[in-house]
Formats: sequence, structure tokens, C-alpha cells
Amino acid sequence: VQLQASGGGLVQAGGSLRLSCAASRFTASRRTVGWFRQLPGKERVFVGAVMWPGSTYYADSVKGRFTISRDSTKNTVYLQMNSLEPEDTAVYYCAASTTMITGQVRNRTMYPYWGQGTQVTVSS
Repeated sequence: VQLQASGGGLVQAGGSLRLSCAASRFTASRRTVGWFRQLPGKERVFVGAVMWPGSTYYADSVKGRFTISRDSTKNTVYLQMNSLEPEDTAVYYCAASTTMITGQVRNRTMYPYWGQGTQVTVSS
């Protein structure tokens, strides 16, 4: 399983970004793909996830602003981030699991496969 996250950048508060997580050697649409974010010196925290066949889960802090979607033709999962706030600044990671349990979708230790991070910086 290989994951490649991209799409980060610098944006002003209120703006939008779309992160991509391209999967290889792994059918993303039939597994759980999660997004996490991390600040320096802090633990990675759950942002959102999509489970097969299509249930989505979000952290309360991003609910209503972030949306996860999938493109099975590109084997890619997206994190659309709208109404960004300076507090959303972090390194964002995508992760995957082939054996996720619904109640554990927010638990980062349940994801054995990780992509490299992509930096998102939101200026005030």
C-alpha cells in the first residue's frame, strides 16, 4: 500500500484548499481512508475518514467545513477544506486501513499505512 498526499499550501482565512490522497497497490474505494493533522510536538489528531461503501466521519472541529470524497477512477480520496481558519494550520496526513472497525475510525493506531504529510498554512 502506498499513499501520496498533496495539495497543501498557504491560504488566507476563509479560503479553501483541496487535499488529495492518491493510493497505489490498494483500492481506496473499498477500504477506509482517513485524514489526520499534526502540529509540531503534538500528536496526530483525527480530521475525517471515509469507510467502504461510503460512510464519512468528521471531527467536530471541521464538521460542516470539510468534506471527504473519492474518485474510484483515479483511486484517490480528497479532503475539501472550506472556510479555513488559522487553527486549521497543520501538516495533514492521509492514512489507510484494510480492517477498520466503525467505532475505531478516529483512532490513528488503527491505520497501518500512512502517506507523507502536506503542509497547510492558514493566515489570519
